[in-house]
Amino acid sequence: MKNIKAHLFMLSVAVASSVFSSCKKDNYTPKTDLLYDVVVDGATATFSVKTTGVSGYKWDFGDGETSTDASPTHTYPGKGKYVPTLVASVNGKSVEASTVLRIAKTSPVKINDNTLDDWATVTKDVIQLGARKGIFNAVKMDYDGNYIYVYGEMTGKRADGVIFDFYIDSDNNPATGLLTGTFTDGGYDMLLEGQLLTAGLDIFYHNSTDQNAFSFAQQSISDAYTVGTVKDDNGVVKFEMRIARGKLKGLTGSGARIAIQATKSDWSVTLGSAPDDGTSSYFLDMGE
Repeated sequence: MKNIKAHLFMLSVAVASSVFSSCKKDNYTPKTDLLYDVVVDGATATFSVKTTGVSGYKWDFGDGETSTDASPTHTYPGKGKYVPTLVASVNGKSVEASTVLRIAKTSPVKINDNTLDDWATVTKDVIQLGARKGIFNAVKMDYDGNYIYVYGEMTGKRADGVIFDFYIDSDNNPATGLLTGTFTDGGYDMLLEGQLLTAGLDIFYHNSTDQNAFSFAQQSISDAYTVGTVKDDNGVVKFEMRIARGKLKGLTGSGARIAIQATKSDWSVTLGSAPDDGTSSYFLDMGE
C-alpha cells in the first residue's frame, strides 16, 4: 500500500511538472522583428540585417533585381523612388520588411579614371557652339548632388597655358552679381579664372552692390574644383573637371548659368567662347 501511494505521488508530480513545462513553453514567443540598415552612396545601396537568427534571405530591390545574399550591395539604374523588400525566416517564422529609398540624380562621369569615355553617355547638357567658338570644339556639362562636371575639347595643346574664365550665376538670379555684356541673361556671382590645365584657377566672388562694376574679391577655398583626365594628342586637347557644389556659395540650388571664355596665355587675344560671347549663358538645370 505504501508503494502504491508513493508511486501515485511520483506520477502526480511528474504530470504536474509536465503541465508546468508545457505551459511555460506555450507562453514563449520567439522574436520575429526583421530590421535592416541601408547605406546609400550615389546610386549604390549596401544592405545589412541587424536582426539575429535570420536565414533564407530573399531580397527584392524594387527595380526588378533580386538577391539571396545576407548583406548585398546593389546599384540602382538611376534617379527615382524604390522600395526594397526582404523576406526571410526569423527564428523559424517567415517575416517581411520594406523601406523606401530615394536615389538622387547621379552622373556616369568619374574623375581620375584616366579615360574620357564616360562622357560619351552625357548627351543632355551640351553647349551649342556658335560662330565665335574659336578654339572650342565641344563643351558638355553634367551634375549630381555634389558636383558640376565640365568636359572640354579644343584645338591646341595643354602646354599653351590657355587662360579660362568661368562665369557662374550660381543662383540663376539676374538681380544679384555682375551684369556684363559678355554673356547675357545672368548676374554673375562668381568668376573662376586661370590657366586651368597648367597652373589652376583662382576663385572670385562679386562683391559690389553695383551690378555694372567688375568688382570681384578673391576667395581661398580648398578643393573647390578638381581637374580630372587630360588627353593631349594631334593638336587637340580634351579635358574634364568638376566643381564642388557645396564649396561654392549658391551652387546647391536647382540651377545655375555658366559660360566659358578662353584667352591666350599673355592676355593678348580672346581665343573662343562657349556659348558665343554677347549671347545668353548656358542654363544648367539641376532640378532633378
